[in-house]
Amino acid sequence: MKGYFKLKELLALTLLLALVQPALTCTNFLVTKGASRDQSVFITYAVDSHELYGELYFFPAGIHSPSETVRIIEWDTGRFLGEIPQAPETYRVVGNINEYQVSIGETTFGGRRELKNTEGIIDYGSLMYLALQRSKSARQAIQVMTDLVAEYGYCSSGESFSVADPNEAWILEMIGKGKGEKGAVWVARRIPDGYVCAHANQARIDTFPLKDPENCLYAADVIRLAREKGYFQGADENFSFREAYAPVDFGARRFCEARVWSFFRRVAPSLNLPVDYVRGDADAEPLPIWVKPDRKLGIHDLFALMRDHFEGTELDLHQGIGAGPYQLPYRWRPLTWKIGDRTYFNERATATQQTGWSFISQLRGALPDPIGGVHWFGVDDTGSTVYLPFYCGMTRTPRSYGVESGHFEEFSWNSAFWVFNFVANFAYGRYCDMIQDIRKVQNELEGRFVAEQAEIDRAARDLYRRSPRLAEDYLTDYCCRQADQVVHRWRKLGEFLIWKYLDGNVRDAQGKVTHPGYPREWYRRIVEENPEFYRLKEDQRP
Repeated sequence: MKGYFKLKELLALTLLLALVQPALTCTNFLVTKGASRDQSVFITYAVDSHELYGELYFFPAGIHSPSETVRIIEWDTGRFLGEIPQAPETYRVVGNINEYQVSIGETTFGGRRELKNTEGIIDYGSLMYLALQRSKSARQAIQVMTDLVAEYGYCSSGESFSVADPNEAWILEMIGKGKGEKGAVWVARRIPDGYVCAHANQARIDTFPLKDPENCLYAADVIRLAREKGYFQGADENFSFREAYAPVDFGARRFCEARVWSFFRRVAPSLNLPVDYVRGDADAEPLPIWVKPDRKLGIHDLFALMRDHFEGTELDLHQGIGAGPYQLPYRWRPLTWKIGDRTYFNERATATQQTGWSFISQLRGALPDPIGGVHWFGVDDTGSTVYLPFYCGMTRTPRSYGVESGHFEEFSWNSAFWVFNFVANFAYGRYCDMIQDIRKVQNELEGRFVAEQAEIDRAARDLYRRSPRLAEDYLTDYCCRQADQVVHRWRKLGEFLIWKYLDGNVRDAQGKVTHPGYPREWYRRIVEENPEFYRLKEDQRP
């Protein structure tokens, strides 16, 4: 029990001090059973923040007295918002998946600023983790979330949530009612089986069916409030949540919808979705809310999709002078800048350098819950992270992925977050070369995890038949051992990269130091900038 309370205190401290997450920074993908190779439901979440410590959260299950309360700490700021009654029973949560294979992610779309009500008690971050601790299905999670904000008030700006279980995947969009107005208006749509969906900091629900509770749920006043505020006129069946509460502008198309477009164009290339809309053309056809993929997706596909930099398109971040000589697909913030009186911008891809942590939740109804739910979790940049399988039946998390190994204010070789940041940041200096070495180890580790998943599942299921606790202990031990091995392997990778690329040199396969210089195209750009300045005259030759 002593360890339990210590963990709770550490978690509370981390939530209070470390989780500062600016808006308009995250990406979610949703894949239904019929769109996946093995009948899994997948949702993904990249939590992108320059000041977020990457850790795997853990909330133990509990039975609570009627007098017990929960302190609500705002996820973005650490601000104390108030207290609400605790549920009689709460469920175990590993990261963003609970013991019943319910998983939740989010992206912030902001929406109309006048609708934010800072007097509410529930923020979007608390809403996710409260729902995970109180829900046995995606539908129940939606009910919990909407009931909580109705009773205690919603204090965040507009949010899109991914809510899923082994049978269903939903997109829930929510925004407050404004100062002095308690609660929120919202719409939730079930993704049709066989389809995929995505959201990336722009509201995506347009018109929706008003009489289909099996596939669409919504607040009773969602249309009425829009009418009262002057956001909408017309027949109810023509009401668009997106157009009323989060009108699309150039930034939403270019920085947000572009990530959705890139996901769709990769999973459904046959649709030939044009780039015009995400380039900022206000007259172009908006993206659909969901699409049917050309082929069914597996976990390896999700790994790759989380690492998207618009490769092969005109938005490709590997190209252009901003990528430097080594094709770096990242641009340091700010996202926009001014030269004279004109404002310019960089692209915003799914993979970005400031990610604190990300996950791919794999939800499988054919297996017992502790075995069926797998939270593929990684810290730092999705492009160079390693996704490890953390089963939702785990009873503890590895030290290297928790607050006991480190924090945001100080580097630690014991912390997965810092070790992965060390390797990624070193690689940014010679990206096109170093990423090849990183991918080799990344593929080796992730490939092994995927290859042995069926064996781990079988062993856990055999133990589960004897005793669910035996299966949980087995999975906990397996996941924690793999986590420690990954951190050790990544430290060794960092050491190898320094040895291989010391001082701008590159060692060849035999370990011999070579001097490859810059890519020829980069030399050409140097000369084009000032053709005569760098030209070596005859009498200047060494």
